[in-house]
Amino acid sequence: MRNTYQAPVLDEPDLTTGDLELEERHSLRRVAGLSTELTDITEVEYRQLRLERVVLVGVWTEGSVEDADNSLTELAQLAETAGSQVLEGLIQRRRQPDAATFIGRGKVDELRDAVVASGADTVICDGELSPSQLRNLEQQIKVKVVDRTALILDIFAQHAKSKEGKAQVELAQLQYLLPRLRGWGESLSRQGGGAGGGGSGGGGVGTRGPGETKLETDRRRINQRIAKLRREIKAMRTARDTKRSRRQASGTPAVAIAGYTNAGKSSLLNRLTEAGVLVENALFATLDPTTRRTSAEDGRVYTLSDTVGFVRHLPHQIVEAFRSTLEEVADADLVVHVVDGSHPDPEGQVSAVREVLGEVGADRIPELLVINKMDAADEETVLRLKRAWPDAVFVSARSGSGISELRAAIAERLPRPPVDMRILLPYSRADLVARVHRTGQVLQSRHLDDGTELRVLVDERLAADLEEFRC
Repeated sequence: MRNTYQAPVLDEPDLTTGDLELEERHSLRRVAGLSTELTDITEVEYRQLRLERVVLVGVWTEGSVEDADNSLTELAQLAETAGSQVLEGLIQRRRQPDAATFIGRGKVDELRDAVVASGADTVICDGELSPSQLRNLEQQIKVKVVDRTALILDIFAQHAKSKEGKAQVELAQLQYLLPRLRGWGESLSRQGGGAGGGGSGGGGVGTRGPGETKLETDRRRINQRIAKLRREIKAMRTARDTKRSRRQASGTPAVAIAGYTNAGKSSLLNRLTEAGVLVENALFATLDPTTRRTSAEDGRVYTLSDTVGFVRHLPHQIVEAFRSTLEEVADADLVVHVVDGSHPDPEGQVSAVREVLGEVGADRIPELLVINKMDAADEETVLRLKRAWPDAVFVSARSGSGISELRAAIAERLPRPPVDMRILLPYSRADLVARVHRTGQVLQSRHLDDGTELRVLVDERLAADLEEFRC
């Protein structure tokens, strides 16, 4: 159940961009029974989800019982975010998933009974299933089966807003779909072939021969679409790289906010910059990155970027498709790693995020660990996390607790310009004074009769412009 708080107001409040997106998202909930099949690839069964009533099933191969329960609980949250009603969850203890049906034969019978008893129309498996596992399991339990990867892709497809985000999601979906194509009935018939001879039943000159199946046609069309999407994303990446180069040339430090999905990254961005971006108590509410400029107490300007959330076993299709976006984190000067302190397994969240950061080369970037949602964590958990991460900053984006300490911690870790100068700027060069405050660090300042005397730390480019004013 989602709890929403609305402060009493006398007049209509000014809606932020995030408020409008949230209103739109809630007004477009799925209607039971309507098809969500792809329309641009005909007669191909794609694992698009029509989730109304689902049963979850997981295979516990390692870790503790608590780890297995947490994984299935997260799968339930993902399913609910996709628009479903979770009816039941089953877990089987095995050394490894069954090669044919993911779960063992006896568990398949139990799962079929649970589906019949609950009236479920879909089964969601907590893992990525092979095409044969999906097919075999469907044949035995007689309802649609989807895996964790398809579920996450479906959520991404619902939440992507920007052109780049939509292209990245479609690319990931098609890469997932390609090995799972299945033809039905006449879709396996040959296209363009003919018997030849006598003109009876033939396709005419140039069309006789074996032709290709509808399945082969679909595969070829999807490969063509994948190639086109990769070209489009590459072009968008060039534009992103150009913007990044401009920022780096200006000397403005970049801070990236990363973390597990629903850890409160967008809420923190709003607290720190008043960005007004979408905030929702749902997994993967934010897919399109948002960047805002803000400043430290000493006047140094830096950028803060909100990025897509991570999750355990994030599908490799997502990591690959969103690589250009995730590389924004790798090019940052500081990573603010946000952790949900109220989650049952925050340590597991940290490990999952760091694993993905390593995949995109961001594990070498300085990291500031921020434990969020302290207002929702119990005292025992807070003490345990403070012992585990003594250098972390503990905050609540909802209440504002710890935000000033977070600002100070970010400012302390921002890269400092390398050139130390003492200069005397005439009052007519207020533009240079503003530039020093914006891109450098002012250590000392005093006003004299003939100008402003400053001791500053600046980069080499600005130091060259200030050289004539050195004193």
